[in-house]
Amino acid sequence: MPKATITPGHDAIISEIEIAAPPERVFRTLTDSDQLMRWFTDASCSVKFWQMDARLGGKYSYATEKSNFVVNGVSEFKCHGEILEFDPPRLLVYTWIANWHLDPDKKTIVRWELTPTASGTHVKVTHSGLAQDPEARKDYSGGWPGVVEKLQQFAETEGVTSSVAR
Repeated sequence: MPKATITPGHDAIISEIEIAAPPERVFRTLTDSDQLMRWFTDASCSVKFWQMDARLGGKYSYATEKSNFVVNGVSEFKCHGEILEFDPPRLLVYTWIANWHLDPDKKTIVRWELTPTASGTHVKVTHSGLAQDPEARKDYSGGWPGVVEKLQQFAETEGVTSSVAR
């Protein structure tokens, strides 16, 4: 399983993985609402909806059903933001405003970097702006590795069918 690295200033979580799929497919998996709905979820915290307007300045949002775990007193998770950088199939950066943060209006930043490799794509996700929220930082250090692993599984298997069907 991938690991998470916490930066020295405790501001960011970084998780990386190699995916045996081309960057175009991985990028589509990160930006297509239907595909996000299928992989960016978990049985213990299933997603109600995923909406992604994949373009510079576009907005996204998602929400989960009530789950069995709680972060900062929240068990029904909602997140939204705006796309700050959009350079397919290389870079996707968006604000991340989550109702389970200590300050639910605080913007943090999620940065997806996709680099082509001989066998597919190197994916690096960096979630920054977490220095003042130790509970969220702890949650993300366990969560982002699982997210990139689900991204890998989907892009290498189901993502093939989805990209062919388009």
